[in-house]
Amino acid sequence: MKLVKLFGIALLTIGLAGPAMAQDMSAQQPGAGGGQGDQVDQLAELVGLSDDQQKEIRGIIEEMQGEIQSLQGEAQQLQQSIQSQIKPDYDEDKIRDDAEQLGDLTGEMTALSTLMQAKVDAVFTEEQRNELDKRMQQMQQQQQQMQRQMQQQQRQ
Repeated sequence: MKLVKLFGIALLTIGLAGPAMAQDMSAQQPGAGGGQGDQVDQLAELVGLSDDQQKEIRGIIEEMQGEIQSLQGEAQQLQQSIQSQIKPDYDEDKIRDDAEQLGDLTGEMTALSTLMQAKVDAVFTEEQRNELDKRMQQMQQQQQQMQRQMQQQQRQ
């Protein structure tokens, strides 16, 4: 049950914050905060957030999103630097230094994302957490059912 809750909050927070990992920086678009209102509104509908809770969640996101996006920009530059070393006269030390820095940035982005998730979770009432748990379990069951159906179709 706790895993489902954490998974749900992680999905919601990632959806709210935009991509917070450096894995696919090339697909990222600047200004990922544009959908924030829609995501908070969806969350409000999902668990019945009050106006004050919505305002608090938006504040949490705004506070942390700038820092996360800054780190994402640094990570993208490091990835480009690493990619530029794919050539016959590569610099192994530079590759390793950039890779280590990228790892540090990814770790910091993960920490910030987790902190944001915890702060958002702290805004919910116990009833809202329970509702979120219930909804996330339903979504998980639907996904599993869809996967089973797709597997059956592939076998036919």
